[in-house]
Amino acid sequence: MDQLRDALRARHYSRRTEEIYSNWVLRYIRFHKLKHPREMAEPEINVFLSDLATEKKIGSSTQNQALAAILFLYRHVLGQEVGNLGNVVRARKSLRVPVVMSRTEVAQVLGRLHGRDKLLVELIYGTGMRLSECLRLRVKELDFSRNEITIRSGKGDKDRIVMLPRTLKSSLQGHLKEVRHIHGQDLSGGWGAVELPGALGRKYPRASQEWRWQWIFPQKSRWIDRKTQQEGRHHVDQTVIQRAIKLSVEKCDLTKHITCHTFRHSFATHLLEGGYDIRTVQTLLGHKDVKTTMIYTHVLNRGPGGVRSPMDDLHNTIESDESNSAEN
Repeated sequence: MDQLRDALRARHYSRRTEEIYSNWVLRYIRFHKLKHPREMAEPEINVFLSDLATEKKIGSSTQNQALAAILFLYRHVLGQEVGNLGNVVRARKSLRVPVVMSRTEVAQVLGRLHGRDKLLVELIYGTGMRLSECLRLRVKELDFSRNEITIRSGKGDKDRIVMLPRTLKSSLQGHLKEVRHIHGQDLSGGWGAVELPGALGRKYPRASQEWRWQWIFPQKSRWIDRKTQQEGRHHVDQTVIQRAIKLSVEKCDLTKHITCHTFRHSFATHLLEGGYDIRTVQTLLGHKDVKTTMIYTHVLNRGPGGVRSPMDDLHNTIESDESNSAEN
């Protein structure tokens, strides 16, 4: 497992991918009663993946994720090329339209959030960022003069630039004043360091305490490294925002399954409804392929929602006939 993590880090995979791949490899090994992967090959991989599809009932994308983790293990850690996997039972991939809120529903959910949580979700809806991208924002990535936000190392390790909503500038600036005050207190106490990406911590030892490298949404409490006893602050945990949104949706009594990602879906759909071209939306979302962005065209008002049902026409015809009969 250490070799697997080293191979992932050497290829600059994200920490989240490292965690997911490690979990799948462990599940694969435990499924085969702790048999070493060198002693297994295509038949064992087939059995494991088929079990995921037929017994565990997992989705096709999750099954492909498990396969990618196992293939990485064999190719880049064990140095073995995997042969034919044609007999794998694969879950059929389904086309799912995203859950999208109306502008009124967005306003309702945001109206029941408060403080930092509200600002963070407003930023997700206003920019189309993923939750993880928003949480990892650092102070230096906000450009108030150009109304831009730079997203570093997004999905696929790609950078991109999105707009900074003008209506959020004042709230963000006020929030940063509070965060800077907390950072100043940490520095006075001998702390105030954050984790830096890659090897920047070794290259610039003091950069971790600089204001520009601080998280925009830091946790309330400091973390402590058990080995070095060093203290610092992580960004807010994802579960904190997910719980806040869940509570807000419950208070609104909405029946839609609304998550953090629903605000990203709503951002894209509302832009397309506003007349922006799909290539622009693709760039803002950071999609590699425009086909991924095309899914939002299925939920536009000028799609099925914009078509007048013949039942409505029939109802109007009946009402008109009844009105004419009454007049005669």
